[in-house]
Amino acid sequence: MMISIPDVLDADGVARIRALIDAADWIDGNATSGAQSALAKRNEQLPEDSDAARRAGHLVLDALSAAPLFVAAALPLKVFPPLFNRYAGGQAFGMHVDNAIRIRRGSDFRIRSDLSATLFLEPPEAYDGGELVVEDRFGVQSVKLPAGHMLLYPASSLHRVEPVTRGTRTASFFWIQSMVRDDGARRILFDLDSAVQSVAATQGQGDAAVVQLTGVYHNLLRRWADV
Repeated sequence: MMISIPDVLDADGVARIRALIDAADWIDGNATSGAQSALAKRNEQLPEDSDAARRAGHLVLDALSAAPLFVAAALPLKVFPPLFNRYAGGQAFGMHVDNAIRIRRGSDFRIRSDLSATLFLEPPEAYDGGELVVEDRFGVQSVKLPAGHMLLYPASSLHRVEPVTRGTRTASFFWIQSMVRDDGARRILFDLDSAVQSVAATQGQGDAAVVQLTGVYHNLLRRWADV
Protein backbone atom coordinates (compact mmCIF):
# COMPACT_ATOMS: atom_id res chain seq x y z
CA MET A 1 0.00 0.00 0.00
CA MET A 2 1.24 3.45 -0.91
CA ILE A 3 -0.50 6.48 0.59
CA SER A 4 0.09 10.21 0.70
CA ILE A 5 -0.50 11.72 4.15
CA PRO A 6 -1.15 15.47 3.98
CA ASP A 7 -0.24 18.06 6.60
CA VAL A 8 1.83 15.90 8.91
CA LEU A 9 3.56 19.21 9.61
CA ASP A 10 1.97 22.63 9.27
CA ALA A 11 3.97 25.60 7.97
CA ASP A 12 5.20 26.43 11.48
CA GLY A 13 6.31 22.85 12.05
CA VAL A 14 8.25 22.80 8.78
CA ALA A 15 9.88 26.13 9.66
CA ARG A 16 10.94 24.91 13.11
CA ILE A 17 12.58 21.81 11.67
CA ARG A 18 14.26 23.75 8.86
CA ALA A 19 15.67 26.24 11.36
CA LEU A 20 17.32 23.36 13.21
CA ILE A 21 18.68 21.39 10.27
CA ASP A 22 19.65 24.21 7.90
CA ALA A 23 22.04 25.62 10.50
CA ALA A 24 23.72 22.24 11.10
CA ASP A 25 26.73 20.61 9.43
CA TRP A 26 25.90 18.03 6.75
CA ILE A 27 27.91 15.02 5.59
CA ASP A 28 28.01 12.60 2.65
CA GLY A 29 24.72 10.69 2.50
CA ASN A 30 26.46 7.33 2.22
CA ALA A 31 27.10 7.39 5.96
CA THR A 32 23.99 5.21 6.39
CA SER A 33 24.08 3.30 3.09
CA GLY A 34 24.35 -0.42 2.54
CA ALA A 35 26.79 -1.70 -0.07
CA GLN A 36 24.25 -1.68 -2.91
CA SER A 37 22.76 1.72 -2.06
CA ALA A 38 26.22 3.32 -1.84
CA LEU A 39 26.69 2.67 -5.55
CA ALA A 40 23.56 4.64 -6.43
CA LYS A 41 23.37 7.36 -3.79
CA ARG A 42 24.57 10.94 -4.22
CA ASN A 43 23.23 13.35 -1.61
CA GLU A 44 23.97 14.97 1.74
CA GLN A 45 22.68 13.84 5.10
CA LEU A 46 22.49 15.23 8.59
CA PRO A 47 24.59 13.07 10.96
CA GLU A 48 22.09 10.91 12.83
CA ASP A 49 23.82 11.44 16.18
CA SER A 50 23.90 15.24 15.84
CA ASP A 51 21.93 17.44 18.21
CA ALA A 52 20.04 19.01 15.30
CA ALA A 53 18.98 15.61 13.95
CA ARG A 54 17.80 14.45 17.37
CA ARG A 55 15.81 17.61 18.07
CA ALA A 56 14.28 17.74 14.60
CA GLY A 57 13.54 14.02 14.77
CA HIS A 58 11.59 14.48 17.99
CA LEU A 59 9.46 17.12 16.27
CA VAL A 60 8.70 14.68 13.46
CA LEU A 61 7.80 11.90 15.90
CA ASP A 62 5.50 14.23 17.83
CA ALA A 63 3.76 15.16 14.59
CA LEU A 64 3.35 11.51 13.59
CA SER A 65 1.69 10.66 16.90
CA ALA A 66 -0.91 13.34 16.17
CA ALA A 67 -1.56 12.16 12.57
CA PRO A 68 -4.48 9.67 12.67
CA LEU A 69 -4.15 8.78 8.98
CA PHE A 70 -0.53 7.70 9.56
CA VAL A 71 -1.49 5.58 12.57
CA ALA A 72 -4.39 3.95 10.67
CA ALA A 73 -2.27 3.18 7.60
CA ALA A 74 0.98 2.13 9.26
CA LEU A 75 -0.25 0.56 12.52
CA PRO A 76 3.21 1.42 13.88
CA LEU A 77 5.00 -0.72 16.43
CA LYS A 78 8.40 0.99 16.10
CA VAL A 79 9.55 4.05 14.18
CA PHE A 80 13.21 4.48 13.31
CA PRO A 81 14.48 7.87 14.54
CA PRO A 82 13.90 10.22 11.59
CA LEU A 83 16.87 11.08 9.39
CA PHE A 84 17.31 14.09 7.11
CA ASN A 85 18.77 14.43 3.62
CA ARG A 86 19.05 16.93 0.82
CA TYR A 87 19.80 16.86 -2.90
CA ALA A 88 21.14 19.65 -5.14
CA GLY A 89 23.31 20.19 -8.21
CA GLY A 90 22.23 17.06 -10.07
CA GLN A 91 22.42 14.76 -7.05
CA ALA A 92 20.15 11.72 -7.13
CA PHE A 93 19.55 8.27 -5.64
CA GLY A 94 19.34 5.47 -8.17
CA MET A 95 16.98 2.51 -8.04
CA HIS A 96 17.32 0.47 -4.85
CA VAL A 97 15.46 -1.45 -2.14
CA ASP A 98 15.79 -0.43 1.51
CA ASN A 99 17.53 -2.78 3.94
CA ALA A 100 15.16 -5.22 5.63
CA ILE A 101 16.63 -4.52 9.08
CA ARG A 102 17.64 -1.04 10.20
CA ILE A 103 19.95 -0.64 13.21
CA ARG A 104 20.46 2.63 15.05
CA ARG A 105 24.18 3.26 15.17
CA GLY A 106 25.71 3.01 18.64
CA SER A 107 22.65 1.38 20.18
CA ASP A 108 20.73 -1.89 20.31
CA PHE A 109 17.68 -0.29 18.66
CA ARG A 110 16.66 -2.16 15.54
CA ILE A 111 13.53 -2.56 13.47
CA ARG A 112 12.22 -4.62 10.59
CA SER A 113 11.53 -2.11 7.84
CA ASP A 114 7.97 -2.87 6.73
CA LEU A 115 7.28 0.68 5.52
CA SER A 116 9.39 3.55 4.26
CA ALA A 117 8.41 7.18 4.72
CA THR A 118 9.54 10.40 3.07
CA LEU A 119 8.40 13.65 4.70
CA PHE A 120 8.92 16.52 2.27
CA LEU A 121 10.41 19.69 3.79
CA GLU A 122 10.78 21.85 0.67
CA PRO A 123 8.02 23.40 -1.45
CA PRO A 124 7.90 21.59 -4.81
CA GLU A 125 8.14 24.83 -6.76
CA ALA A 126 11.49 25.58 -5.10
CA TYR A 127 13.35 22.85 -7.01
CA ASP A 128 13.27 20.97 -10.31
CA GLY A 129 13.51 17.19 -10.42
CA GLY A 130 13.75 15.28 -7.14
CA GLU A 131 10.64 13.17 -7.70
CA LEU A 132 10.40 10.05 -5.58
CA VAL A 133 9.67 7.22 -8.02
CA VAL A 134 8.26 4.04 -6.47
CA GLU A 135 7.73 0.74 -8.33
CA ASP A 136 5.59 -2.00 -6.82
CA ARG A 137 2.50 -4.10 -7.53
CA PHE A 138 0.53 -0.88 -7.86
CA GLY A 139 2.71 0.15 -10.84
CA VAL A 140 5.14 3.05 -11.15
CA GLN A 141 4.33 6.23 -9.22
CA SER A 142 6.26 9.52 -9.41
CA VAL A 143 5.66 11.68 -6.34
CA LYS A 144 6.61 15.22 -5.38
CA LEU A 145 4.57 16.51 -2.45
CA PRO A 146 4.14 19.89 -0.73
CA ALA A 147 6.28 20.67 2.30
CA GLY A 148 4.82 19.01 5.39
CA HIS A 149 3.22 16.16 3.42
CA MET A 150 4.51 12.58 3.65
CA LEU A 151 4.57 9.53 1.40
CA LEU A 152 4.23 6.12 3.05
CA TYR A 153 5.07 3.06 0.93
CA PRO A 154 6.26 -0.55 1.26
CA ALA A 155 9.97 -0.72 2.12
CA SER A 156 10.19 -3.73 -0.21
CA SER A 157 9.46 -1.47 -3.21
CA LEU A 158 12.06 -0.52 -5.77
CA HIS A 159 12.41 3.25 -5.59
CA ARG A 160 14.66 6.12 -6.61
CA VAL A 161 15.03 9.91 -6.34
CA GLU A 162 15.36 11.71 -9.66
CA PRO A 163 18.24 14.18 -10.14
CA VAL A 164 17.65 17.64 -8.69
CA THR A 165 18.59 20.10 -11.43
CA ARG A 166 17.57 23.37 -9.73
CA GLY A 167 17.32 24.35 -6.09
CA THR A 168 17.53 21.93 -3.16
CA ARG A 169 15.24 19.06 -2.19
CA THR A 170 15.21 18.64 1.61
CA ALA A 171 13.31 15.85 3.36
CA SER A 172 13.10 13.60 6.39
CA PHE A 173 13.12 9.85 5.82
CA PHE A 174 12.65 6.89 8.13
CA TRP A 175 11.22 3.40 8.43
CA ILE A 176 8.38 1.81 10.35
CA GLN A 177 7.94 -1.67 11.77
CA SER A 178 4.22 -2.29 11.70
CA MET A 179 2.24 -4.38 14.16
CA VAL A 180 0.94 -6.12 11.01
CA ARG A 181 3.82 -7.42 8.89
CA ASP A 182 1.79 -8.31 5.77
CA ASP A 183 1.10 -5.38 3.44
CA GLY A 184 -2.12 -6.95 2.13
CA ALA A 185 -3.49 -7.39 5.64
CA ARG A 186 -2.64 -3.78 6.48
CA ARG A 187 -4.52 -2.68 3.37
CA ILE A 188 -7.63 -4.63 4.42
CA LEU A 189 -7.50 -3.16 7.92
CA PHE A 190 -7.03 0.36 6.58
CA ASP A 191 -9.95 0.03 4.16
CA LEU A 192 -12.16 -1.43 6.89
CA ASP A 193 -11.21 1.31 9.34
CA SER A 194 -11.95 3.98 6.71
CA ALA A 195 -15.36 2.41 6.05
CA VAL A 196 -16.18 2.24 9.77
CA GLN A 197 -15.28 5.91 10.22
CA SER A 198 -17.41 6.86 7.22
CA VAL A 199 -20.47 5.00 8.53
CA ALA A 200 -19.93 6.34 12.05
CA ALA A 201 -19.86 9.91 10.72
CA THR A 202 -23.43 9.54 9.42
CA GLN A 203 -24.94 6.94 11.77
CA GLY A 204 -23.11 7.72 15.01
CA GLN A 205 -20.62 5.65 17.00
CA GLY A 206 -23.42 3.87 18.85
CA ASP A 207 -25.08 2.53 15.71
CA ALA A 208 -25.35 -1.28 15.80
CA ALA A 209 -23.62 -1.71 12.43
CA VAL A 210 -20.76 0.57 13.51
CA VAL A 211 -20.30 -1.42 16.72
CA GLN A 212 -20.32 -4.70 14.80
CA LEU A 213 -17.87 -3.49 12.14
CA THR A 214 -15.58 -2.09 14.84
CA GLY A 215 -15.57 -5.52 16.43
CA VAL A 216 -14.64 -7.12 13.11
CA TYR A 217 -11.76 -4.66 12.72
CA HIS A 218 -10.36 -5.41 16.16
CA ASN A 219 -10.76 -9.15 15.76
CA LEU A 220 -8.81 -9.04 12.48
CA LEU A 221 -6.17 -6.86 14.11
CA ARG A 222 -5.99 -9.33 17.00
CA ARG A 223 -5.49 -12.17 14.51
CA TRP A 224 -2.79 -10.47 12.46
CA ALA A 225 -0.89 -8.23 14.88
CA ASP A 226 2.42 -9.04 16.55
CA VAL A 227 3.26 -6.81 19.51
